[in-house]
Amino acid sequence: MRVTPPPAPARGVRLPRTVRGRCAAAAALAMAVVLGVGGTWLYTVLRANLLDTTTGRTELAAREVAARADAGELPALLASPRTGVDIVLVLDADGRVVATTRPSAETLAEELAPIRPEAGSDSAHRILSGARAAGGDRGRAHDPDRADVVAVRASAPPPGPGGERHERYVYALTVLNDVDGATHAVAIGLLAGAPPLIALAAAIAWAVTGLALRPVTTIRTELAAVTASALDRRVPVPAAGDEVAELARTVNATLDRLELAVGRQRQFVADASHELRNPVAAVRSRLEVALAAPGGPSPEAVRAALEDTVRLQGVAADLLLLARFDARAPMAAVEPADLALLAAEEAARRTAARVPVSVRAGAPVPLRGRTGQLERLLANLVDNALRHAASRVVITASLDEAAGQAVLEVADDGPGIPEEERERVFERFVRLDAARARESGGSGLGLAIAREIARAHGGSLAVAPGGEGARLVARFPVTGSAQRGLKGSAPGGPTGSAPSRTSDS
Repeated sequence: MRVTPPPAPARGVRLPRTVRGRCAAAAALAMAVVLGVGGTWLYTVLRANLLDTTTGRTELAAREVAARADAGELPALLASPRTGVDIVLVLDADGRVVATTRPSAETLAEELAPIRPEAGSDSAHRILSGARAAGGDRGRAHDPDRADVVAVRASAPPPGPGGERHERYVYALTVLNDVDGATHAVAIGLLAGAPPLIALAAAIAWAVTGLALRPVTTIRTELAAVTASALDRRVPVPAAGDEVAELARTVNATLDRLELAVGRQRQFVADASHELRNPVAAVRSRLEVALAAPGGPSPEAVRAALEDTVRLQGVAADLLLLARFDARAPMAAVEPADLALLAAEEAARRTAARVPVSVRAGAPVPLRGRTGQLERLLANLVDNALRHAASRVVITASLDEAAGQAVLEVADDGPGIPEEERERVFERFVRLDAARARESGGSGLGLAIAREIARAHGGSLAVAPGGEGARLVARFPVTGSAQRGLKGSAPGGPTGSAPSRTSDS
């Protein structure tokens, strides 16, 4: 069985695939449109002007003869008309030749006799095609194709013996060979000049676009050489401050961010692997020792293994939360919250802490946010302060009405944070005190998570300068709806205690 292949799809007009080719094609098309529209306008205006000039000259010749007829000076053979007019003849009301500038004009008179001025007008104008206007006096031996005819009504002669008055009509005729020749030459010139001009426009667009795209080619080549092992390469920025230079600067800025992100990712993976390896190794070691002990595992070994497992679970949870922030994953829905109430609850949970935790809040501090994440932020800040405080930790919640911000501050009286380290402390797995053990110093993720939570709420977290010890200040934008939603907060004020909420981290 023979299978007939399907017919090939019809191909339409294919545009050039390159920007350079498209620009050249667009320039050629634009030039063709300009020449077409401009040439048509020029041709129309030129022809109309020539026809108006010819008609005016022809009508003037006819009126001169009509004036002579009005004065009664009308010989049978008229003198040659003014320059440019081919023939003038006078006909009576019956179409008979009364006077003419050339003999034997009867045939022409038969064609011109039907042309008469309308009632209320003393002249008529018409262009005849194929009129037999003989032009021997102008060197024409052929019948013209077109002629401009003007008919003017002349005064009737004095009445004859019978009292009759017969109208006369003066006809002036100009052959339009000159007009047709001039407009034809213009049309030929436009048609002949259009292809070279279109080609010139395309060539100029091709050359200019090539020069403009040369830096783009260089940028593309350099960008293609950027790999995971060569993220430090940058594209050259052209000297001209044009759009291509802006593109190069944008590409370099993007590469900077990409290199930073990849570096952070690699460091994050290395640090995470290191942080997870230690608890896993500790759990394995404790379990192996417990299993090898005579009489079975001791409660102390199982308890130590459980503590390491809890620590391992906490590190994994922190890494998962940071991964969600990095991926901009959707979080829980926002709800009305009160920073003053959260601070009071946190202080109530820290009654057995190493140093006392106090709260300063004179009124509710309302905002809309994710309560579990805000609790996690506050807990991380308090944990950090408790590790470094000498005698006290103070939580302050306030409302900055002028800035429209809710402010949460955690301060301690410890050694403080050096100015050059105030941004570094928010990096992941960073511990400023290298002598502090990992078990007592935390995983190095608490402040990083706290800042990510603040940013997720549209706020900020930074180390405030000045004062004794360290002061970490979180600011959150608040709206009128958040303030209205928390009017009349829970009894007990900001220093009261309430059941702890479960973190959604």
